[in-house]
Amino acid sequence: MAYQEKSAWIMGIVAIVGYFGYLLLLLPQTAHVAFLEVEYVPAMLWSIGGAIFVSILLHVAVSIGTGKNRNQSDSRDKEIGRFGEYTGQAFVVIGAVGALVLALAKIDHFWIANLIYLAFVLSALLSSIAKIVGYRRGFQTW
Repeated sequence: MAYQEKSAWIMGIVAIVGYFGYLLLLLPQTAHVAFLEVEYVPAMLWSIGGAIFVSILLHVAVSIGTGKNRNQSDSRDKEIGRFGEYTGQAFVVIGAVGALVLALAKIDHFWIANLIYLAFVLSALLSSIAKIVGYRRGFQTW
């Protein structure tokens, strides 16, 4: 398995686990206060920071395990990487437009922040899936 494919697996799994970690930190608070009054900022910052930290640790571990071959990439790796990133960027755009609409409608910051976070998670997940499919099933260049 190529280093780039391992990296895609790491990013996809860390995105999912990090977001569910955020929800696990957030949802117990709803038993005591109204949903819009929960302290979401610390939970969001901890889950994002934790996901970044875990991702770095896993990438270092995979780099050590891969050895010299981690820097070897061919044109196929580059095309798959580009395709995955372009595919994932769709959710960043959707999230940005959605956040803009919510801000213009003067919706609570809770919803805007959560929409942006969800858009980034979905972007990372879709990008990872596109890369993994490209490696597993082949990639058709146009």
